[in-house]
Amino acid sequence: MAENKNKLNCWEFKKCGREPGGAHTADLGVCPATVEERLDGIHSGKKAGRSCWVLAGTLCKGEVQGTFAQKYKNCEICDFYKLVKSEEFPKFMLSALIMKKLNGQ
Repeated sequence: MAENKNKLNCWEFKKCGREPGGAHTADLGVCPATVEERLDGIHSGKKAGRSCWVLAGTLCKGEVQGTFAQKYKNCEICDFYKLVKSEEFPKFMLSALIMKKLNGQ
């Protein structure tokens, strides 16, 4: 799947500074969405940049989040999640299908 230059990845949209070399990696660490190879290309994103809601350790409201089950309610109301969902409609991938890619299925 090719990356679409017109579609932003989460770290570009949120300007969190947790991408490798970003402004907040020293205090918050590198975000797993910026390095997750198994989700590269999902929704035309780089790494997991357009499927960040399935990963533990992403940032929300200034705090590093836990597992998918713990954070998904916050993700459903996130402006970035809503953007990706609308941009990808009707081909938006359900979280369960994205998570299968993480599990090698």
